[in-house]
Amino acid sequence: MKYLLLLMLAAYVLWRWREAQAARGSPPLRPEQPQTIEMVACAHCGVHLPVLQALTAHGAYFCSAAHQKASGV
Repeated sequence: MKYLLLLMLAAYVLWRWREAQAARGSPPLRPEQPQTIEMVACAHCGVHLPVLQALTAHGAYFCSAAHQKASGV
C-alpha cells in the first residue's frame, strides 16, 4: 500500500512538471519534420538542383542558361 501511494505521488509530480514545462512554451519533445524541396537534374550535365532555381525549356530542366543553349533548346 505504501509503494502504491509513492508511485501515485511520483506520477502526479511528473504530470505537474510536464504541464508546467508546456505552459512555459518549451519546444515539443518531437521536432517538426523538415520541409522537403523537390530536386531536378540538369538535362545537360546531370547536376541536381532545387526545382525553384532550375531553368525550364520544353519540359527539360537546366542549371544555367549556358547549358540550356548548349543543349539546343
